[in-house]
Amino acid sequence: MSEEQKQIQIKAKDEVLEGRYANVAQINHTKEEFVVDFMNIFPPQGTLNSRIIMSPGHMKRMIRAMQENVQKYEQKFGVIKESDEPETVYGFPVK
Repeated sequence: MSEEQKQIQIKAKDEVLEGRYANVAQINHTKEEFVVDFMNIFPPQGTLNSRIIMSPGHMKRMIRAMQENVQKYEQKFGVIKESDEPETVYGFPVK
């Protein structure tokens, strides 16, 4: 089996496999990395569910993969209707 054909076995804790719901994502960056915070905001409080830190190159590949998957989704299920921007600010900008 060549180096390219080797499969990597990924282990995951049960709590990770359950998944987490996020209705807000906040993205910040430095020159060296992007930080994506996934949150569930339900006033009067919110919860940070996950923080993902990645390199700029990986972020660009992630965006491309997400765009491709949205296109596939829309081809199969129809165009996704975007909701209006939230009118309420939760102590930080939500855009």
